[in-house]
Amino acid sequence: MSKSDSTVVLRRLPIVVGVLAGTLLFANRLLTPDAELTNWQSRSDAVGVVISALLVLTGLLWQRVQPKPPEAVVLEGEEGFELASDLPDAVKTELAWASHLLLTNTVTKSIVVWYDDRLLLRRGVLGRNAHVKPGPIVERVLDKQKPVYLVKLDLYPGKVEFDYLPNNTQGLICQPLDRKGVLVLGANAPRSYTQQDERWIEGIAEKLAATLDRELTVS
Repeated sequence: MSKSDSTVVLRRLPIVVGVLAGTLLFANRLLTPDAELTNWQSRSDAVGVVISALLVLTGLLWQRVQPKPPEAVVLEGEEGFELASDLPDAVKTELAWASHLLLTNTVTKSIVVWYDDRLLLRRGVLGRNAHVKPGPIVERVLDKQKPVYLVKLDLYPGKVEFDYLPNNTQGLICQPLDRKGVLVLGANAPRSYTQQDERWIEGIAEKLAATLDRELTVS
């Protein structure tokens, strides 16, 4: 059972237990003759009904307080790891390190690094198109030097510019690498990046941008 499935079960458990307990108490009361009904049994039934109602109410509140997590999909594409072959070893190491951290510590399933008018890296689930052509969203990220988080990619007509990601990518973060490039991350579920994830991605992007600027300018 996956983590999301177990969460759903736990959220529904109080409702199921409350309804079941209430039903059993009601059936027991119907099957007990009035002549055999004692005061202590009446009090126990009343307490049981209250507890069952509280369990059902708790379950309903959990449904509101803990909303159902977004549905994940299997991204269309093959797993892969592609690096530009002519990069300095230090850059290859930095790109491998950064992409590994993002894939293993966030919901990211697909990564693209575009820098200085060239594609440096693709990793994770690869899209069919291996050519990156910056569109309006990427250009805005470079101009404003602020990341863009598209929480549900299907809602944005501008998603067509990210045709180098898997076709069914659900969420996307486009993070600037100074003014020369972007780090594009794709997720398999909408609304799946947290604020902590965004801060983590920003920190990695800053370190990666510093390395790329230093090493590629020297080379």
